[in-house]
Amino acid sequence: MQERVKKIKVIEAINPFVVSVDNPTARKLRVCAYARVSTDEEDQLNSFENQIDAYQTLINNNEEWQFSGMYADKGITGTQMKKREQFMQMIKDAKNGKIDLILTKSISRFGRNTVEVLQTVRELRELGVDIYFEKENLNSSDTKLDFVLTIMSSIAQEESRSISSNIKWSVQKRF
Repeated sequence: MQERVKKIKVIEAINPFVVSVDNPTARKLRVCAYARVSTDEEDQLNSFENQIDAYQTLINNNEEWQFSGMYADKGITGTQMKKREQFMQMIKDAKNGKIDLILTKSISRFGRNTVEVLQTVRELRELGVDIYFEKENLNSSDTKLDFVLTIMSSIAQEESRSISSNIKWSVQKRF
């Protein structure tokens, strides 16, 4: 009996953002940024405006990127995502295929609830949306970083709890 040799043809994936022979018209990466400050204090408002200006400039000056929006919540805690209108709009836009990459200053700006941060990062990763946390120099596309992300978001969550506790103590002492 003669055996038949099966031939397998490997079809390489085409990255829609990289110009190649198979993809001469790569599209630009749709990039947005998210900024947040938790109080309306003057120094935080300056930080807020600086974050917005810096990210808009960064995105608009990169020829490989297309600006897909600036999402910013002012004077809102990061402990509950559902209370941040701009954040929720950004997630909705990402789910609707309008965003490929989200830039944010740090994990604590993205959120201060460990469970919500991890769920959101994983959900966006499944949709092919990356998040770059500038301060920590982390990109959510690397699943090996979930452990680091868990630790960092837990620290951010505890920091928020500590600040809240200190404020409550201060108010009680003033009475």
